[in-house]
Amino acid sequence: MGPISFAAIEKARLRIAPFIRQTPIVSSPSLSELTGGDISLKLEQLQITGSFKLRGATNAVLSLTEEQKANGVVGVSTGNHGRGLAYAAHNAGVKCIICMSELVPKNKVDGIRSHGAEVRIIGRSQDDAQVEVDRLVAEEGMTMLPPFDHEDIISGQGTLGLELQEQLSEIETVLVPVSGGGLISGMALAMKARNPAIRMIGISMDRGAAMYESQRTGKPILVTECPTLADSLGGGVGLSNQYTFQMVKDLVDDLVLVTETEIAEAIRHAYWQEKLVIEGSGSVGIAALLAGKINAPGTCACVISGCNIDMALHKRLIDGENVDVSREQLEVDA
Repeated sequence: MGPISFAAIEKARLRIAPFIRQTPIVSSPSLSELTGGDISLKLEQLQITGSFKLRGATNAVLSLTEEQKANGVVGVSTGNHGRGLAYAAHNAGVKCIICMSELVPKNKVDGIRSHGAEVRIIGRSQDDAQVEVDRLVAEEGMTMLPPFDHEDIISGQGTLGLELQEQLSEIETVLVPVSGGGLISGMALAMKARNPAIRMIGISMDRGAAMYESQRTGKPILVTECPTLADSLGGGVGLSNQYTFQMVKDLVDDLVLVTETEIAEAIRHAYWQEKLVIEGSGSVGIAALLAGKINAPGTCACVISGCNIDMALHKRLIDGENVDVSREQLEVDA
């Protein structure tokens, strides 16, 4: 596959502009004081479907041929990609099926169904769900739109980088949640094309961080998925990864891991100090800042990527409960 171009991101921005929100950026005095930097929060959780995933999904659906639209689209998702794809497909009048693992929270499954897509629960990992996606492509001629490793998806996510750079022109450091790498790949390509000195730091949970482990190994590898508060960051990078593994290797300056305790504390901080309701995956940048894991952040933007958290879980967390989702999953399985 050929490399993704900066021009493709610029075209994506024009293509999706009528269908997405330009999300605000706000200063965080509390995080600035704690870190000694000038910290701002990019509030992408205010996107229409509650996460950045709508950008890439919309760009991909709008780029389909008429034949592809007629046959419908299918994807595998930990929740937010599925919701974005369902919304984009519904707007375009395109049939959509989302395949998901049993680990995806019910609120995210319900959110996808609310946009008119069919949901199929398959196995206990994204790799298990991918088997059903492959069958639908082979037997029913549907077009697979994956959550991250796709030119149109990455280009769509990269529009967030263009938007952010215009909102915060003196930006030095960007903190981005990382799962399969579609968001940070697109953002890094967009932002470093304009300013190569920008420091791009990817943040993942320390349970099943596929991109982190793959980069450390030097090639895409399989990583066991684990229950985590940052459930949207679960899943692999794909052993036949075409784009994001190499883009992260070439464009991302560092990858940082945060613990479940640090994620919980970040969700609390976002609520009590920033007055924001965000999901675990959207909180990992704040978690890294609070834990002192970002050296000399300077003028720093922290991408808040999503807000699609189960509100009962959120209530437990902000009340100070030490929630162990891994233990609770074991109790459910038993």
